[in-house]
Amino acid sequence: MSIALATGLYGISFGALAVASGFSVAQTAALSLLMFTGGSQFAFIGVIAAGGAGSAAFGAATLLGIRNAVYGAQINRMLRPRGWVRPLAAQVTIDESAATAASQPDLDEQRRGFWVAGVGVYLLWNLFTLVGALLGDALGDPRRWGLDGAAVAAFLALLWPRLRSREPVAIAIVCALVTMLALPWVPAGVPILLAAAVAAVWGWFGRGPADEGLEPDVAPPHSAESPR
Repeated sequence: MSIALATGLYGISFGALAVASGFSVAQTAALSLLMFTGGSQFAFIGVIAAGGAGSAAFGAATLLGIRNAVYGAQINRMLRPRGWVRPLAAQVTIDESAATAASQPDLDEQRRGFWVAGVGVYLLWNLFTLVGALLGDALGDPRRWGLDGAAVAAFLALLWPRLRSREPVAIAIVCALVTMLALPWVPAGVPILLAAAVAAVWGWFGRGPADEGLEPDVAPPHSAESPR
């Protein structure tokens, strides 16, 4: 719920910026209800505000949204949603819900983390988007209120408990460096995809869970006298 609140509050910033960029309150609310991926939404309104065409805005938003397809594959494998739950799960599969689920130790907590974070962010993001759109220019620069840092703080809170050994720390540092080096040279959205590719390659060629101390406990072999 803390992740949902921190991310939801950032919706105020999106609502205010969208209206300031020329979108109506209804259009702003529709973007959050239907698109529902913050990075893509900010990219979309940014391109339109800069005078870009709708096709360019769509392309930028899609590029940033590619990561959600990766999350979708991960969540499908992890939680196995079925029936009418599948499209609902797809809609709330975002950075926060995927990260919250992945950080839990067992299936029940993964499922609870995914749904609480996903539905919580969806409800609060849309609520605060509407608040920001209605208040509009009365808010001034949303960065004055620290809202631009809320989502970053939430992700750091999710990341920190996973840095339990040298390998995840090394991966985090390398991915951060890749992102920083790529930022001046490639379009928005590409740096995070490059960092994700680095992490995926590292994981593929790494030694896996044994490095993290996550291997299951191995019971001692039964002696000849022990009951089966």
